[in-house]
Amino acid sequence: MSQSIRCAVIGASGYTGVELAALIARHPQLELGKVYVSAASVDGGKQLSHLHGRFLGLLDLPITPLTDDELAVVGEQHNLVFLATEHQVSTQLAPTLLAQGAVVMDLSGGFRFVDADIYPKYYGFEHEQPELLKQAVYGLAEWNAEAIKTADLVAVPGCYPTASLSALKPLQQAGLLDAVQYPVINAVSGVSGAGRKASMVNNFCEVSLHPYGVLGHRHQPEISDQLGREVIFTPHLGNFPRGIVATITVKLAQGVTAEQVSAAYHSAYDGSACVRLYDGMGGQTPSIKNVANTCHVDVGWKVDETTGHAVLVAAEDNLLKGAAGQAIQCANIRFGLADFPFATGAAL
Repeated sequence: MSQSIRCAVIGASGYTGVELAALIARHPQLELGKVYVSAASVDGGKQLSHLHGRFLGLLDLPITPLTDDELAVVGEQHNLVFLATEHQVSTQLAPTLLAQGAVVMDLSGGFRFVDADIYPKYYGFEHEQPELLKQAVYGLAEWNAEAIKTADLVAVPGCYPTASLSALKPLQQAGLLDAVQYPVINAVSGVSGAGRKASMVNNFCEVSLHPYGVLGHRHQPEISDQLGREVIFTPHLGNFPRGIVATITVKLAQGVTAEQVSAAYHSAYDGSACVRLYDGMGGQTPSIKNVANTCHVDVGWKVDETTGHAVLVAAEDNLLKGAAGQAIQCANIRFGLADFPFATGAAL
């Protein structure tokens, strides 16, 4: 299909927003229109490439403050709008943009659940768009492609859920997991996952390696909801810029073999542009080094048939496959575009 889809990015000055803008600018069938920040942001009016110098020559365009006048025409001037905004802000912007006729890819958690009651407990606000929650499609691209093809509102998954679900769903869908014992997920993210605004909890000088959100992190219900069963999820913050590694211990159903586990993964992902498999993890395991600055998620596994347990490992770049890259992947699916930039497999 030969077409150019004009795109806007709201929240473009952040780490995820600028990655989105760069992917759009490089995409042969997407056109980068305006990039926005909130009307009160100190970044308004600055050059995007001046904030993120590695994109000099690619993103030399001004950042537009999202005033009421600008918001009134964003969806009319663009076919596709990406929201790299706070969760509640996305819930406020999406209805306007959809009414203007734009397709919306929301990278926040604002539309990831059908049940509005989850938001006060895990996100700290009452959701005011319960009808849109029912319309939104969860954008785990390898698993929800058919629904994404016709969706006007796509809820792009969180970075931790993308890694965790990529590893767990093939086994759950194939009926290979024990029905009683919860999968136990321990995942580590770089500090870019906390956003561009530094604080005491994500400043490099303060971070070593520590768990957070123990037995209460908002990504736990997201993973459980999409997997169709409860999990134990513990995130950790590490002193490195970007990337996620999730190590997951599972109990397999009675009599499941290593061969069956391998077959489930290959059935799910052979031919995928984004997922790379480490069958048996004999000589190498998934690592951040191999996925940083790419749109891949690497998935490996090893089975102990004696105990009936398996250890699964998934690694991804939290800003790309875990956010901006997956949003572009969903856009490719939604508009029937070539599978750029994933077909090349190259670092970005």
